[in-house]
Amino acid sequence: MYIKRSEFHNRRFFLGVMVLVLAVVILAGCGTRRAYRPRLPVEKQLTRMGYTIQVGAFSMVQNAARLTELLRDRGVEATYFVAGKGLYKVRFGNFPLKSEAAEKAESLKSAGIIDGYYIVSPDEYAVAKRQKYGNQYLREEIVKTARSFVGVPYLWGGSSPDAGFDCSGLTMTAYQLNGLDLPRSSREQYDTGIPVELDHLSKGDLVFFATSGGDKASHVGVYAGEGRFIHAPGRDKTIRVDSLSGSYFRKRYIGGRTYL
Repeated sequence: MYIKRSEFHNRRFFLGVMVLVLAVVILAGCGTRRAYRPRLPVEKQLTRMGYTIQVGAFSMVQNAARLTELLRDRGVEATYFVAGKGLYKVRFGNFPLKSEAAEKAESLKSAGIIDGYYIVSPDEYAVAKRQKYGNQYLREEIVKTARSFVGVPYLWGGSSPDAGFDCSGLTMTAYQLNGLDLPRSSREQYDTGIPVELDHLSKGDLVFFATSGGDKASHVGVYAGEGRFIHAPGRDKTIRVDSLSGSYFRKRYIGGRTYL
């Protein structure tokens, strides 16, 4: 059968394109797979923090913890954090308007609970800069915040300054200081997030453990990458970094959650 030269070249070109496409598909399938990252539905996205009040500049963490508990006793959700080497501050409240934050701060100042204060604006948080710098920037900032607590004593847990900085208090603080209103308890945090497989964890995700028996979340930490996480291990211990591959945590691991 006679085939015109132009038609022959067209067929050869078409076959070449098909071979190229097939090769790309095969190579893509044989290459390194991208880790699956679940898309966060709107109803699962954490609420952003509004205006918060910042007070104190304590050289002793115990004093920051006492003020935190004093505020909590008055029905004000508060947390202390590391503001610099050897310096601790306290933040509290979550107000939609700056005027509301200022009114609350002034009332506490009049009552002698606080002295000076600073109102933190929502655009000062790392989450407000995510659009410019990307999601990885926010993840790194959450880990950086959690890591700043390493070595800090376990000091409070919601009932007294002696109870301790509990595990879920640490994770909540790491998120709130970056502008995301994470729930307080480990079980609420577990239920709020989107499940992530162990091999697909990213920095800033949370990892959960059943340390009280059964399969309910009772301990949580911030995943820091390379199989390690930051957590508050318990009374009379300091906040530290541990490995997920350690026998104790490996046996009690129940899953990871993402919020970003």
